[in-house]
Amino acid sequence: MTATLDSSTVAQYLSEHPDFFAEHTSLLGEVKLSSPLTGRTISLQERQMEVMRDKYKALELRMSKLSRVAEENGAIASKFHGWNQAMLQVRDDAAMPRVLVDALQSNFGVPHVSLRLWQLAPEYADAWYSQNITADVRMFANGLQTPYCGSNHDFEAVQWLQADKVESTVMIALRTPGTGDTFGLLVLGSPDSERFTSSMGTDFLVHIGATASAALHALVAARLH
Repeated sequence: MTATLDSSTVAQYLSEHPDFFAEHTSLLGEVKLSSPLTGRTISLQERQMEVMRDKYKALELRMSKLSRVAEENGAIASKFHGWNQAMLQVRDDAAMPRVLVDALQSNFGVPHVSLRLWQLAPEYADAWYSQNITADVRMFANGLQTPYCGSNHDFEAVQWLQADKVESTVMIALRTPGTGDTFGLLVLGSPDSERFTSSMGTDFLVHIGATASAALHALVAARLH
């Protein structure tokens, strides 16, 4: 009596004998399979071509996605470079906050940008960027371990933007390099609720925060350096 072969046994046999179809070429046309794409019966050769086409399409989609991501990253890097160039040209520390805000707004196309700094040296105590800072705002910034990105929930700091309508916002704590002590808060806003969402990655925002912190730290009181 001939033993009944299950599918796994057949599959194992074919795997162990890669020359099987080379030795039995007639089977390539005789073996019929059901196509999951068309539902019709096709030969083993046709099914193999379908599988190869599917793999090729998947590879094309993946390459297209990688290319798009590379283009987006390149565009962001170019904007970041322009922002850095603007700040590198600043020779007066007191002018840095305004240049940083304006260059961030223009290079990245953000509708509204502002910031506030505290624990500053006495000569900067009356500057615009040291006004309207409450204890609640400072407490919020201290607890902001990663940038906030998402809907505007009537955050107090959003009032610094002096905009009629802010639907989405980014808030980044500014910290002393090396110690991590908070000395400011950077706020970006948009009337578009989809401009800044909670699903966005924050890696790039972390870089913005680190760069802004380094650029502005010269204004902090010497005892806090």
